[in-house]
Amino acid sequence: MILIENTCVSDDIEDQEFVCNLDKCKGACCVEGDSGAPLDEDELAILDEIYPEVEPYLTEAGKKVIATEGTWTKDWDGDYVTPIINGRECAYAIYDQKGILKCGIEEAYNDGKISYKKPISCHLYPIRVTKYEQYHALNYDRWEICSPACSLGQQLKVPVYKFLKAPLIRAYGEDWYRQLSDEIDERQQARANEHEKGK
Repeated sequence: MILIENTCVSDDIEDQEFVCNLDKCKGACCVEGDSGAPLDEDELAILDEIYPEVEPYLTEAGKKVIATEGTWTKDWDGDYVTPIINGRECAYAIYDQKGILKCGIEEAYNDGKISYKKPISCHLYPIRVTKYEQYHALNYDRWEICSPACSLGQQLKVPVYKFLKAPLIRAYGEDWYRQLSDEIDERQQARANEHEKGK
């Protein structure tokens, strides 16, 4: 476990390797699961505000669900989430020409229509953040549908914290990420030194 400021970071975020492989998974994380993408409370007003710019990118089914439920909703636990279509894909999910699911919000962002990239929980995946009163716990979420990403990460030797550098900085800032990276470097150097001593 790595402690930085008000966060507790799982060792898996240092140790596990991960790079999204959309050609293999087809964006399954936008479809699978029991509810929509988790949302922070401060994202609710943002979704309401940007929806006119995002709507043209969405499927008719997505637009219909949002017209009925709103730009966000609550799950069974009372947590804020994105709406979903018939218990399946996120209402903001769209298919590209290869049949890969993409985020309609992110497409609007990429086209310069909005300054909000996508929900931070989506941007941070496979890290899931649990917010307690005194600190945030950052854990690596293992999900079978992401096995192609694990394989590609191992092949390219990219640990989770490096793959998710941009969203981690978005969530916690440049200084926080620098502290995390430095701490991991120190831990790895210490392990290497111990290994040398053991020879």
